[in-house]
Amino acid sequence: MRQSSNKKREVTASLYLRLSRDDNLDGESYSIGNQKKLLTAVAKEKGYTNLLIYIDDGISGVTMNRPDYIRMIEDFENNKSSALFVKDLSRIGRNYIEVGKLTEEFLPEHDIRLVAVSDNIDTQEGENELAPIKNLFNEWYARDISKKRRISNKIKGNAGEPMGMPPYGYMKNPDGSKSWVVDEEAANVVRRIFDMTLEGVGTHQIADILASENVLIPTSYWISKGIGRPGSKTALSCEWKSSTIVSILSKQEYCGDVLNFKTYSKSYKNKKRYANDRENWVIFKDVHEPIIDRAVWETIQERRSRKTRKKQKADGEKNMFSGLLVCADCGSNLWYHFNQANHDIQYFNCSGYNKGNRKICNSTHYIRVDFLEKVVLGEIRRLTKLATQYESEFAKIVMGHSIKAAEQERQLKQKELNSLTARDKELDNLFEHLYEDNVCGKISDDRFAKMSVKYESEQKEVSSRIKELQTELESEKSKAVTSDMFMASVRKYTRARKLTPRMLNELIEKIEVHQSEKIDGKTVQRLTIHYNCIGAIEIPDLDKLPENNVSVHTRQGVDVHYAACAS
Repeated sequence: MRQSSNKKREVTASLYLRLSRDDNLDGESYSIGNQKKLLTAVAKEKGYTNLLIYIDDGISGVTMNRPDYIRMIEDFENNKSSALFVKDLSRIGRNYIEVGKLTEEFLPEHDIRLVAVSDNIDTQEGENELAPIKNLFNEWYARDISKKRRISNKIKGNAGEPMGMPPYGYMKNPDGSKSWVVDEEAANVVRRIFDMTLEGVGTHQIADILASENVLIPTSYWISKGIGRPGSKTALSCEWKSSTIVSILSKQEYCGDVLNFKTYSKSYKNKKRYANDRENWVIFKDVHEPIIDRAVWETIQERRSRKTRKKQKADGEKNMFSGLLVCADCGSNLWYHFNQANHDIQYFNCSGYNKGNRKICNSTHYIRVDFLEKVVLGEIRRLTKLATQYESEFAKIVMGHSIKAAEQERQLKQKELNSLTARDKELDNLFEHLYEDNVCGKISDDRFAKMSVKYESEQKEVSSRIKELQTELESEKSKAVTSDMFMASVRKYTRARKLTPRMLNELIEKIEVHQSEKIDGKTVQRLTIHYNCIGAIEIPDLDKLPENNVSVHTRQGVDVHYAACAS
């Protein structure tokens, strides 16, 4: 039986075929079909009647981690074949060290004949001294191709050509160009995700809703449409994850932009992609048709960047004001509560008040939710009336505050950046003097080591903050949420009768809550509403605008009245 097995091995040859972009498709002779025809003919010519075919199509020769290559090696170890046929050594790979180990160690140890047709190599006819040199040239070729491709990609990327695959919601233009067009079926899902987020629905909840409606996840959607994408699996799934929703919400591409160089590879031998610093990205705006309004996208990014404490109501729902309210005195977030005896009484108070040894605020800044809802809805109604009844005045106020707020924020960040840059240079000088003092013997090695650690730690923090500020300032220059967009958002709610989470998310950045105080014998609560894009504005008292005379009767028998406060 063993003799029969060995006899079968002697007439069995393995044909290995590989093709990838690295080969630059050097003519039709490199196609998988032609490789197979050539190797089959040569193997049969040399007396092999049983042929095992291994094909890795579309995989770089730089990596040896290829499915059929690995399967072939396992078959060699199990004595299933006695020969390896390839068109040339570059088909085995373009990794000098790994291919050398295979040809000079593994194959001889397993008594396997190697035939590389185009390289005129046949180990049964003796060693070929040029084989190691050919392997080296093959790796150099891969390196050269990689270098040329990097240069080409850099030119294309800097010219605005999309360098990656279109995200879920877009597809490649059928006309063959490099542009993207909206895939309406997927785009509708993207729009729903953004709409639900504006309405205050969390990412886990959105994932559960889409899963319950049997909406295919992006990779499964591409499979169902016959679109090949990296990482795609054969099984279809509707199991959405929160991380997928977060990824979709973060994509600026949905505004119509192209973002190139978001990732990079460290070496032509390492195909893994690494996240690039945002300062190295190249962004082109309004290149393709947007799926999401830029104002909506910017609003959601700003809201998601906040760290909030989302305490739930007694019935399990989250309050729509959570994350929007801040203390006017200490800047802490206000936390949501409800009365244990009467759950209908819901309120917020300052998280910095009465924290034991960490008390940072002297007042509760207590405010009722029902009072908040009436006040904010009243202010939005006044704002929408101003927009419709006094269009020119509204435009002047909005544009003026937008420019002023942006400039104030830019100046503060620039001032901090200048200060940190100066400190960074100062630390460099301190390091230099410290080193000189140590060399001259003015300070001991132990003292030098301690001070070095201190300065290095500080400089690391300074450098990190400098990078953050530079990125933020650069982002401010190109920030596209304009006063026109805010005015369009305001006009959408002209007939609003009820306050909704979406309305708050689209219009309001934050609300500063002041401690209630006695004014002329009345208890007054002042609020400063900061609107998205423009900050806090004071709505003028004009004839056609409704007044916002809100008051609430508390359980202590005190009437609290609202007073607007613009900063």
